[in-house]
Amino acid sequence: MFNLDLPILTKALFLFGVSIITTSIIVFLFSSLFRKINLLDHPERYPHEGKRKPIPYWMWIILYINFLILCLSFLDVWYKKLLIILVLGGIITLISFIDDLETIDIIKVKVPPIFRLLVQIGIWAIIWITSIKIGYISNIFAWAWVINLESYFLQWWAYTIYLIPLAFTIVWYVIVFNSINWSDVIPGLTSWLVEISFLILLVLTIKLYLTDISEVAKENSEFVLLLLSILIPSIIVYWFFDVKKKFLIGDSWTMFLAFMIATLAIISWWKIATAATVLWMYIIDSFYVILMRLYNKKNPLKWDTIHHLHFRLGKLWFSQNFIRNLVYSLSFLFGIWAIFLDKVGKLIIFFILMIIVFLITKILSLKK
Repeated sequence: MFNLDLPILTKALFLFGVSIITTSIIVFLFSSLFRKINLLDHPERYPHEGKRKPIPYWMWIILYINFLILCLSFLDVWYKKLLIILVLGGIITLISFIDDLETIDIIKVKVPPIFRLLVQIGIWAIIWITSIKIGYISNIFAWAWVINLESYFLQWWAYTIYLIPLAFTIVWYVIVFNSINWSDVIPGLTSWLVEISFLILLVLTIKLYLTDISEVAKENSEFVLLLLSILIPSIIVYWFFDVKKKFLIGDSWTMFLAFMIATLAIISWWKIATAATVLWMYIIDSFYVILMRLYNKKNPLKWDTIHHLHFRLGKLWFSQNFIRNLVYSLSFLFGIWAIFLDKVGKLIIFFILMIIVFLITKILSLKK
């Protein structure tokens, strides 16, 4: 009764092994190639980078191509959800790719942050229209029922417009994108934060597969399981090099990974709160950063080296290794708890992390 279907488990293990092999080959071959043809970053542009030597900057595109090839080779490319992920994920990657090209002086075209945000919002709206959407949210004030977002709509002539579920879906993607993107400073921090998120989603997927016998749940679980079997080993291999600062992840791979976390959390039967628990530290930090920038009359989308959590911890004389391990530990701990906690428990985790972030800021103000 509680055994995973052998064919799907076999295929998942096969993809896991193939992904490790192909990612390892790609990393070894292309990290050397990029150095030879001078596809390197410019560390002198970033004050927090110190005086390190330039390192390969384009490794992310190779890893994305690895994901694309494995999906096209071993999965049903005409499956609607996979096609949506490959097409729209590719567009998001391409937009960031153009921005990355400007970063290392390959081209002189700078993509404005507001344009990137508008394009991403358009893509998220398309995702909702094409059925990958947030259809309901749990009511934290009740134990046995949820709020059906699709019961709120506007009727215009012969068209039914679901503004509220569309808005919830867009907000979810905005939150995940910012929390992942703004964590990309300390080597290895983003890659393992994403890895923890995927591992928690993997546990949720297996749990759903074993407990929900409906056809839709089985189909979604199998699909998410196969995608995670490609992504998880790829990020494991990448992290070993990322944490040692052998190459940079780049905005494009960061954006794609954020896209995958947000999308797979929806497909995994709307496990939004549990997936968000892993990212709570940086979700809270994102809101804090935006509010502080607005308070100081700064552009909330403009990057700085002052307000982010890792920068504030650094000013308290904590090392990068300590900050990295702190985020790893809290994200993993709260993520595991969230799998077994109810809605109120997840809300308690949120307030605990808010207190932690507040205390860090308060201690820093006393230090000054």
